[in-house]
Amino acid sequence: MPCRFAVAPTTCLSFCFAVLLFVIPIRSSFAEDWPQWGGPHRDCVWREDGIVESLPPGPLPRVWSTPLGEGYSGPAVADGRVFVTDYQPADRQERVLCLNAETGKVLWQHAYDVRYTVSYAHGPRATPVVDGNRVYTIGTQGDMFCFDVEQGEILWKKNFVEEYGTALPNWGMAASPLVDGKQLITLVGGSDGACLVSFDKMTGQELWRAIDDPAVGYAPPVIYEFDGVRQLIAWHPTAITSLNPETGEKYWEFPFDVRVGLTVPTPKRQGNRLFVTAFYNGPRMLEVSSDPPAAKLLWQGNSDSEKKTDGLHSIMPTPIFTESHIYGVCSFGQLRCLDAEQGDRVWETFEATGEDRWWNAFLIPHKDRVFICNEQGELIIARLTPEGYEELSRAELLEPTRKVRRRLTIWSHPAFAMQSVFARNDKEIVRVNLAAE
Repeated sequence: MPCRFAVAPTTCLSFCFAVLLFVIPIRSSFAEDWPQWGGPHRDCVWREDGIVESLPPGPLPRVWSTPLGEGYSGPAVADGRVFVTDYQPADRQERVLCLNAETGKVLWQHAYDVRYTVSYAHGPRATPVVDGNRVYTIGTQGDMFCFDVEQGEILWKKNFVEEYGTALPNWGMAASPLVDGKQLITLVGGSDGACLVSFDKMTGQELWRAIDDPAVGYAPPVIYEFDGVRQLIAWHPTAITSLNPETGEKYWEFPFDVRVGLTVPTPKRQGNRLFVTAFYNGPRMLEVSSDPPAAKLLWQGNSDSEKKTDGLHSIMPTPIFTESHIYGVCSFGQLRCLDAEQGDRVWETFEATGEDRWWNAFLIPHKDRVFICNEQGELIIARLTPEGYEELSRAELLEPTRKVRRRLTIWSHPAFAMQSVFARNDKEIVRVNLAAE
């Protein structure tokens, strides 16, 4: 059965010591950056050492807080800088900001005019990608920029609608681009087979295009290696497609018509298995081979309804996929554990979440624990096992600011870097130190 354990009371002395640990910025030799969507390995796993075992009660003390506008995009952290995007409704402009990671001071910013034509018109969605001395961003309406990280100089830019005829998805461009060698690979959704496009990351010149699906979707592309063969996985509204990442040549394609194009959570790999989950259509588990590259269906959910769910119907959060089990947040906030072999539900709980349509929480594994950032702005440390949910501690991270239905929410994935969490809402971005010493 799911379980929850209360945190023992803390003495005044130990509490003060804990506060000092949280407010003093520490950069140790074990510190790691979070330079793109999902972190350094694009898998939403935090691997730094020297992290706290529990959180102090009450609101978490900040290292710094910097004012910010509207947006759903998460921050990227690299080489002592934080990159984040927002929207200024009074000016009708999106902005790209670069902050000092130690102080929160704005080092540079770039603003550009934008006229929203999409639903939930409250700011950019895609997390910036940092690669060496360059940072790449994509705005809601398909404005892609390559900036110099030092001064914010625009090195090159693209507009997907103007240059590729992109039919913007209902909720705007959301997939964070992928850097691979000399390439910047991203969903474009253009005509003439340009659903996915590879650009020269230095010049912006198109290298190749692939997939004839104008419904672009939202899931970021990823590269996984199956039996020594690197495969570029693109989950778009009509299929899961595997490509040669060097050339864009199609390896295999598994048809999967996703209702309303809601391909959002990042596809997850475990061994030779590939897992995806959709809000309406539920989960699919594939077995991927490499000689020749191919895929076949192992199992799928039995429901195409977000209300009557048997497996995992995630709207946004990327699930955790272990060798034996899958953990994720379902359509109405159910935190669920599935058996990875057959897809059977093992347990569910609302301990870390709420119960309503589109309820969201991000799950970030860290060693034998999971950091959970829920949409109410709470940070939770828990253990997720086949036996159930065990809560270790919980604290207030940020105020929820965006109204969804009858509740206020935060739908931006945080970054975990420099032994800290960097999180934003529609008013501010904060850094909270999570170093143990």
